[in-house]
Amino acid sequence: MSLRLPAARFAPPHLNARASSAGRGRAADCLPVERRSRVGQTSKASVLFLCTKNSCRSQMAEGWCRQLKGDRFAVCSAGIEKSQVDPRAARAMAEVGVDISRQYSKQVSELHGEFDYVVTVCDAAAEQCPIFPAKTRVIHAGFEDPPKLARNARSEEEALSHYRRIRDEIRGFVEGIEHSLGVAG
Repeated sequence: MSLRLPAARFAPPHLNARASSAGRGRAADCLPVERRSRVGQTSKASVLFLCTKNSCRSQMAEGWCRQLKGDRFAVCSAGIEKSQVDPRAARAMAEVGVDISRQYSKQVSELHGEFDYVVTVCDAAAEQCPIFPAKTRVIHAGFEDPPKLARNARSEEEALSHYRRIRDEIRGFVEGIEHSLGVAG
């Protein structure tokens, strides 16, 4: 895992306004109904985990954050593109009691909202990260790509071992996410 803490991506006010009106309404729309208040907002800090296709790493991070930090953060994940949740990622997470089978892949351009924090979990997403409002803190915590690592596996067990390793690395990151985001724990 690599961790870079760049300054938030700042955009001039006119671009921030344009981004909001161009389909990025409220982050609460991405969150489960039980995490929303009556006015459609949440009192928790909102975190978006972003990767290339929202199929593996960002889905795992969303699952871990809901499980371990759900009392503290309203969590969502998305991709620069969308795909489907990787079945091996769902299996690896299920092995440790985290069910991501009902999560679904979302494209960041479909999300309606402003997030307090955006965490890119792969280098490609960090490089292609859209501009978020100045108040959004964007950090990068890069993890290797399990599907790519598993490509030359000689067995399903060997392939899953890559997913398990990245799953555990992501858990470690999420366990210390307050420190990474610069918020009190």
